[in-house]
Amino acid sequence: MTDVAVDISNVTKMYGSFTALKDVSLAIQDNEFFTLLGPSGCGKTTLLRTIAGFEDITKGAIRLYGDNIADLPPNKRPVNTVFQQYALFPHMNVTDNVKFGLLRLGQDEATASARVGEVLELVQLTQFADRLPSQLSGGQQQRVALARALAPNPKVLLLDEPLSALDLKLRQAVRLELQQIQHETGITFIFVTHDQEEALTMSDRIAVIADGRLQQVGSAREIYEAPSNKFVADFIGETNLIDVTVTDISNGNATCTLPSGATFTCPAADGAQKGAGHLSVRPERVAMTKPAKSLLQGKASRQIYLGTDMHVEVTLDDQEVVTVRVQNSETTHIPSIGETVGLNFEAGAARLLVD
Repeated sequence: MTDVAVDISNVTKMYGSFTALKDVSLAIQDNEFFTLLGPSGCGKTTLLRTIAGFEDITKGAIRLYGDNIADLPPNKRPVNTVFQQYALFPHMNVTDNVKFGLLRLGQDEATASARVGEVLELVQLTQFADRLPSQLSGGQQQRVALARALAPNPKVLLLDEPLSALDLKLRQAVRLELQQIQHETGITFIFVTHDQEEALTMSDRIAVIADGRLQQVGSAREIYEAPSNKFVADFIGETNLIDVTVTDISNGNATCTLPSGATFTCPAADGAQKGAGHLSVRPERVAMTKPAKSLLQGKASRQIYLGTDMHVEVTLDDQEVVTVRVQNSETTHIPSIGETVGLNFEAGAARLLVD
């Protein structure tokens, strides 16, 4: 990836005295599946709407392949949007729904019909071309909306939580289809979701947003394995946040005193400081062992059966709770409630965070 598809520079968006986006800067690459991830109300959809032109920006610049588009109306921007509600015309069949926008753009009937055939094949709906939206499943309707948005060959496709209305199994299947379609078309996808699993499984890169501010940008692995702050660690997947006292930071590593009094050295996020702090350790990277050979000790206080996995909650002497995730197998020892266990961290698993 060499070209920047969407360059967002110091964008701020205000509604009266409320600031929805605060000095956001992002460079989204050509042919990238890029996800804006965050909780409801964090600003991710507002950012998407500024790219589409549905919202004006208060300050900053938005460039599409080098051209400033911040002052262009939505119909003059070479982008298309797939919305959470698919907004299909109920009286039109699949073909006419997809063709409608092409005819509005001035394409002749023959050219538009040929293009409709191409995109319906791409989204595997050729056999449903004559059906009305009411005769389609939710997943099929979503693919019609996607075909309609892809038909004009936009430079960038914006997707605003398009899977949220689907059930879990269907969402999982459509994720893979979207990823495949993005690879086949080479169009830059900018996808908005609050679902961490969606973001982790689909994206080339992810931008985590909270309270209108950009928290971290990186690959799924980078964000999961090396969160930059407490919010990212807690929002992406599951993690244990363990109180520590930081006695030294040097060369990107921190020396910490754990609740047990044991001293521990681990990587530190940029901006971490001495004093009170938090370690982030994913549950699958905590190991249970004999108390005498451990960094932390506590009593097993709860078991949560998850099919392939078991979550064991261990309450430490200071009443902090650490969750351990273990595979369910005949060889795995699951401690009984009240049993004293020791806890160790896998090498490189713990990370000192910025609050």
